[in-house]
Amino acid sequence: MVGLRWWNHIDEDGKSHWVFESRKASSQENKNISEAEARIFWLGLIACPVLWVIFAFSALFSFRVKWLAVVIMGVVLQGANLYGYIRCKVGSRKNLTSMATSYLGKQFLKQNTGDDQTS
Repeated sequence: MVGLRWWNHIDEDGKSHWVFESRKASSQENKNISEAEARIFWLGLIACPVLWVIFAFSALFSFRVKWLAVVIMGVVLQGANLYGYIRCKVGSRKNLTSMATSYLGKQFLKQNTGDDQTS
């Protein structure tokens, strides 16, 4: 729908490799994918994990433990799906973990250097 796909590939050695792809944008393909459809796709992709988290808190606070297992699986599966598509969108060459670590490290350094200057 939006030109993104991801899957798991197992090679001859039995090692698992995740493949994240995004289609190259061209004028012909842009006609097939409208901006409204892409927004609906991303809205649904983001809204579903949020809805599962709401269900998780509902099950937790209403003490419905047997439903909590189902809801946790929903959160995990929808979160993995969201992660996969975001990884495709950002690019397969960039590692999201290193990007997050780099960002948090910069924020930590800014906070610590700012605190040292005020003391």
